[in-house]
Amino acid sequence: MQSEFRNYQNNVISHSSSLASIDPTQRAWIELSGDAIRYNVRQIKSILKPNCKFMAVVKADGYGHDAVFVSENAIRGGANQLGVATLQEGIQLRSSGIKAPILILGNIYSKKDLLICFKNNLVPTISDMKDCILCDEIGLKYKKQFPLHLKIDTGMSRLGFDTNYFLKNFRKIMNLQNIYVDGIYSHLAFADEDNALDKKSFTQIQKNKFIKVLNKINIKKYPQITKHLSNSAGTLLSQDFHFDMVRIGLLMYGYSPLSPFLNNIKLKPALFLKSKVSFIKHIDKNIGVSYGRRFISNKKTKIAVISIGYADGISRKLSNKLNLLHNGIYYPQIGSITMDQLMIDITNSKNINVGDTVLLLGSDGNKSITPIDWADKSSTIPWEILCAFKNRLPRVEIY
Repeated sequence: MQSEFRNYQNNVISHSSSLASIDPTQRAWIELSGDAIRYNVRQIKSILKPNCKFMAVVKADGYGHDAVFVSENAIRGGANQLGVATLQEGIQLRSSGIKAPILILGNIYSKKDLLICFKNNLVPTISDMKDCILCDEIGLKYKKQFPLHLKIDTGMSRLGFDTNYFLKNFRKIMNLQNIYVDGIYSHLAFADEDNALDKKSFTQIQKNKFIKVLNKINIKKYPQITKHLSNSAGTLLSQDFHFDMVRIGLLMYGYSPLSPFLNNIKLKPALFLKSKVSFIKHIDKNIGVSYGRRFISNKKTKIAVISIGYADGISRKLSNKLNLLHNGIYYPQIGSITMDQLMIDITNSKNINVGDTVLLLGSDGNKSITPIDWADKSSTIPWEILCAFKNRLPRVEIY
């Protein structure tokens, strides 16, 4: 049952505006389950090694779920820290009253932005000596140590200090008086590979390289430094990957990045994508549907027009590949997905009417449609599916 509507999209709808009376479910919308987020956090924490901290990754607007909503519920579920990609994302959470530690996973390279980071009590990721010095200068000016996390590149070839020179840099960094090294971490590039547990896998090579670097700097001398390596996939592989903290994204939203046989916890999807039937019509045999006539009817066909399209984040690559749910029955999507609408074949249905709700993602009894299903059909990954949902889809909080 729908409990309340909370607009997290930059206050687009306010109670004082004429838009406030519009039903957020009048066209297409996303339902969010805080209960599912909290449940998933608790489930994941149950498999962590003792005293391992939980970072909830809420970048990209909480993987399309809404960063503020996810952050609030992840913290209630037991998350210790939050991870975002950009300075703006961190400031949004702070301006929403969230006080938990927040690590910015992307690179901040200007002194101006690092100062904004410092003043908002956000923790930057640092990947070179130059930025460490900038942080030290800021700490000196304000007479307060600037906390930061150092990143090591163990094979992602993206951000991070080169492992061959990290020992030399680390010694210099630890001599800086106005910064505080709160964490050291790296990032797994291929933890969802099927042979990740094999000793010769790239994932194991990365883990061993990370351990080797930590040993070189004699990390035991610095118990205050939080060491972290694992994303969701690495977390599921083994407690050997957990170190002091894990960074959880996809798992927290209810989906496993690993093959089913490696997923040893039960999760709940936190997102339900729904839309309304706006029109119903009948067409004869040999009639084209939508742009490009990529679907031609082979019989008299009953069509329902659904009020959602690629402007809402439904990729056109999914045209003629989707199924939608209504009252526990799947109906095929037909024709090219358009900017604001798509069509489904309801020839065999006698109980779908204009104004009815259909489910595009989520579960309906024992039937479900997941971002993984969409990803498989469009040759992409579930992360991209979730991050594509646009702000014009209202977020409706349920149980």
